[in-house]
Amino acid sequence: MIIKTQELKKKSFKNFSLFLMYGKNEGFKNDIINNYFLKDFDGEINKYEENSFIENQDEIISELLNKSLFESQKMVIISRVTEKIYKTIQEIIEKKIINISIILRSGVLEKKSKLRNLFEKNKSLIAIPFYEDNSVELYSIAKGFLQKNKINLSRESINLLINRASGDRGNLISELNKIYSFSISNKQITLENIERLTNLTENHGVNELVNNYLIKNTKYVAKILNENNYSDDDCILILRTILAKSKKLLVMIEQNKTINNIDEVISKARPPIFWKEKENMKAQLKTWNSDELKGKIYKINQIELTIKSNNKNSLNLISDFIFNY
Repeated sequence: MIIKTQELKKKSFKNFSLFLMYGKNEGFKNDIINNYFLKDFDGEINKYEENSFIENQDEIISELLNKSLFESQKMVIISRVTEKIYKTIQEIIEKKIINISIILRSGVLEKKSKLRNLFEKNKSLIAIPFYEDNSVELYSIAKGFLQKNKINLSRESINLLINRASGDRGNLISELNKIYSFSISNKQITLENIERLTNLTENHGVNELVNNYLIKNTKYVAKILNENNYSDDDCILILRTILAKSKKLLVMIEQNKTINNIDEVISKARPPIFWKEKENMKAQLKTWNSDELKGKIYKINQIELTIKSNNKNSLNLISDFIFNY
């Protein structure tokens, strides 16, 4: 059964034990788990990565069955979940483990995903999709944080933070905490300070790589890839940065079909595009069409799922994707 995040406070889930949280917004998942599931929870909490849970599933499930008979409250949180855990979840459902809440945290799951369909179509299971935060939601979070901590930032600085959050409130909060630490000894915080302090999703090397990818500057992209030794986490960051910028670019391309004025489209963009990036954005708008970009967005989601299930060839997958225009 699908439950939207805004419906959680209106309903009781005391009779449910299995929850699937899927989507990219990790910060929102943290908020829901902390404020909805863990608030006032005084039982035992066990956390696992998917691989560890599957490798030890017989022992863990046996322990869960025994404890469910004698303990009143227990919660299990399994992270980085993929299709690999499908059969294990079926086994847990069949054994009817009681008095235990099991939360599965997953990234993007395609509509044809067996795991997603299992949770969405079974009325005794709960599926909660987590979509990217929009600029209005992120702005509200930022303003609330800044007001609470009595920090003054310009609108341009706040917009920069929102851009760098890439649709995830977790990223935004992480950057806001950096600013809070800086504010303890600095009363005035300028845009230059913000640019220097915050770099989570706008890491210079990654940002430069993605911008050159989106203007199809293959020679410079090859140079960046050859000069950097990207980790698996870097590869995920590269993909997500391409995805975030591609989605924004797609919206602007669609707008330009109606307006037919690139400068006007750029000037109306929300959050605003900084003057340093306007020429780059013009080049991107002239380089892609909507069908091409939609295909790339679909492919990015597929690659991320592949990397998460088997990350041994992450850089090769990224390189092949980037060079295969």
